[in-house]
Amino acid sequence: MSPRPKGSGTPMTEAHKAALAAGRAQGLAVKNYLEGLESIRPKRGRKRTPETINAQIANVEAQLAEAAPLARLNLIQQRMDLIADRDALSGPAIDISALEGEFVKVAAAYSKSKGISYAAWREIGVDPAVLKSAGISRAS
Repeated sequence: MSPRPKGSGTPMTEAHKAALAAGRAQGLAVKNYLEGLESIRPKRGRKRTPETINAQIANVEAQLAEAAPLARLNLIQQRMDLIADRDALSGPAIDISALEGEFVKVAAAYSKSKGISYAAWREIGVDPAVLKSAGISRAS
């Protein structure tokens, strides 16, 4: 028996294609909002600033001159990580209100299709006022 030629199955209907596209758009809006929330959430410990990171970079560079090869490798990686952290701090600020607007538009439908409860949204850090705006209640 020869293999079936590619594309010989039942073609997708336009409605099915539209539903898949809507699901992808909803998932993207939810993902972007949750990642935005995560990035603005306060971190534990001392607040890092570009100045404090620059001081750490200077400290690493001072140690590099006299470090053994293996220690130098670790210091080089540490310096690269610090530079990446500094660049991330000085990068563009996230416009959480725009992400929130897109989230509010799709969150109720996304919740319903994925079976996500109000409590799950709250546990991940979504504000109750945002959930209310999205039409997600405790009874949902």
